[in-house]
Amino acid sequence: MTEVNEIINGLTQELRRGTIILGVLSQLSEPQYGYSLVSVLEEKGISVDPGTLYPLLRRLEKQQLLESQWDTNEARPRKYYSLSPLGQVVYQQLCLEWRNMISSLEGLIDHGGG
Repeated sequence: MTEVNEIINGLTQELRRGTIILGVLSQLSEPQYGYSLVSVLEEKGISVDPGTLYPLLRRLEKQQLLESQWDTNEARPRKYYSLSPLGQVVYQQLCLEWRNMISSLEGLIDHGGG
């Protein structure tokens, strides 16, 4: 049974990895800094390791989907991220793709005996 659990855990992790981008983009209509984003996602049932999140934020910024701004007014400077105009368009399109995939997969699962 341990082997089955390992396989399920690995495949679950693959599924989650593919959805983290959509989860992150969904929370950036308002500026968020990294740790606040980890907390908000966690509250909503999406667990994201900071070691995964920060490189993802940098990559999305490099792809011009996010904009960032430093807030140095606090004792500890924080980099706030938000969706860029391009990021908003991409996010909306990814939502459509997600909904289409869910609908297709539900049809497969319902008729596949799963």
